[in-house]
Amino acid sequence: MKNAGQTTKLVMTALMIGIIIVSIMFIKFPIPGTQGYVHLGDAMIFLAVLVLGWKYGAAAAAIGGALGDIMGGAAVWAPWTFAIKGIMAIIMGLFIAATLKKKPLAIAGVPVMELIGMILAGIFMVIGYYVAEGVIIGNWVTPVLGVPWNIGQFIVGMVIAGVLAAALYKTPARKYFAYVLDNKQLS
Repeated sequence: MKNAGQTTKLVMTALMIGIIIVSIMFIKFPIPGTQGYVHLGDAMIFLAVLVLGWKYGAAAAAIGGALGDIMGGAAVWAPWTFAIKGIMAIIMGLFIAATLKKKPLAIAGVPVMELIGMILAGIFMVIGYYVAEGVIIGNWVTPVLGVPWNIGQFIVGMVIAGVLAAALYKTPARKYFAYVLDNKQLS
């Protein structure tokens, strides 16, 4: 049965890659005064980590994010997105894994440690894209315009992922979550 578990993880990872791509490509809002945009991909990246754990969540985040950029016409960002979104998922996932032993405090059904993990991941994302844009355009002032938008993007992502996770925790799908409310990590 171990192969069945691996197959499920691979299928779920592929599904999350697709959802991340769609959330980046088709649910985006232009940032005024720039050529950039914000999207709902972070919400799906956060959800991928909760569902898949940090390893598979990071793979889904990196691959889905980079493919979303490539297929959405922003290929110059793809290598940066691959690294930033992958590391973002690793930060969130490892933080949650490190705090699994603690009694989870929950806000609206979502463990506080998951929310803190999302905040840490979001802060890394904001810094990562600031650096990426600075390198790409060769200017360290202009990327400041994107900082508030990136903060907004990850905050909206936290809210959406939190709502979806809280709803999914109440369903039979809960058994597929890598991190669950009773602090047991699925293998």
